[in-house]
Amino acid sequence: MKTRIALTAFLLCGSIAFLSISWKPTAPTPAKAAVIHHYLYVATPGIRDYLGYGGHGLLVFDMDHGHRFVKRITTQGYHPNKKPSNVKGIAVSIPLNSVYISTIESVQRIDLTSGKLIWEKAIDKGADRLSVAPDGMTMYVPSFENNIWNVMDCKTGEIIKKIEGFNKSHNTIYSPTGEHVYLADLKNPVLKIANTKTNTIEKTVGPFFSNIRPFTINGKETRCYINTDSLLGFEVGDIKSGKKIAHIVVEGWDKGPVRRHGDPAHGIGLTPDEKEIWLCDGYNMRLHIFKNDDTYQQLTTIPLQDMPGWITFSMDGKYAYPSSGEVIDVKTRRILTTLKDEHYNSVASEKVVEVDFEGNKAVKAGDQFGIGRVR
Repeated sequence: MKTRIALTAFLLCGSIAFLSISWKPTAPTPAKAAVIHHYLYVATPGIRDYLGYGGHGLLVFDMDHGHRFVKRITTQGYHPNKKPSNVKGIAVSIPLNSVYISTIESVQRIDLTSGKLIWEKAIDKGADRLSVAPDGMTMYVPSFENNIWNVMDCKTGEIIKKIEGFNKSHNTIYSPTGEHVYLADLKNPVLKIANTKTNTIEKTVGPFFSNIRPFTINGKETRCYINTDSLLGFEVGDIKSGKKIAHIVVEGWDKGPVRRHGDPAHGIGLTPDEKEIWLCDGYNMRLHIFKNDDTYQQLTTIPLQDMPGWITFSMDGKYAYPSSGEVIDVKTRRILTTLKDEHYNSVASEKVVEVDFEGNKAVKAGDQFGIGRVR
């Protein structure tokens, strides 16, 4: 009996000793890092209403896998004759998980997860290149080359206010802070800036060489970079002083007739790090690249497959997207691929934007303009 009790005590002590030696508190499992997927959204017809550049719809490309085609989202936007209308702009609201497409006649809101149309609003006097506020709740929509800008509610599409006093309202950039909106009038050499608290014009920059066409701004909103009528080159404005400070002409290339837009240089963008300016040359079918400092040194040129009329970049600055359909490595200047649809037809558009997803929810979006991102 004593022997059995002693043996039991020995085994019990041994088990306790083993457990005390082998057991250690388990460290908490670290949370998995979010996996972000990057997609390029391309609205077509994004070159006039020509269906030969990708048909009609919102085409999605996988930026993480060679920009391969993912899907085509069905869109609205038709002329009165029922043919697809010119897409004039594209922008995203992250809080509302929506992408907005303007055409000559209307604005439509599409859910980014389901791809379903939420609403389409016909716009009196038409619509041009819209821009959505950073908070995703308000957008500025220019009438189609008319005399007003509509301030609209992103959720409902209702018009909050009409801002009058323009000749041919056209291109729109919401500031990174959301405090200002930059408004370029096709028939005006002066860039107007609206205060978003009052929705009134607060100041101007210019006058520039001629009427303003595409333009962009840096992240700190101290500089604007302007295409104008008749200029194969660009001009620079000081936003703080309101004055033009530079006039740059492309060296070594002649001006000539262009198939669209009527201007030798239509399309300008800053790389996101703001070190370079990329300029579209329609006649010579090229991109010209300049250093973004006080010298504005002309660095190189890149030949393209078709006439470019627009340029923008991925948010990380890795890729450049001219409207002619190429995907360009910004660092090496090398053309990596060209966009192709589900039928392997070439896709080209002046209305493209990056949208990043975590799972099936959009978490971040770029801009259709090549705006600077140094803040």
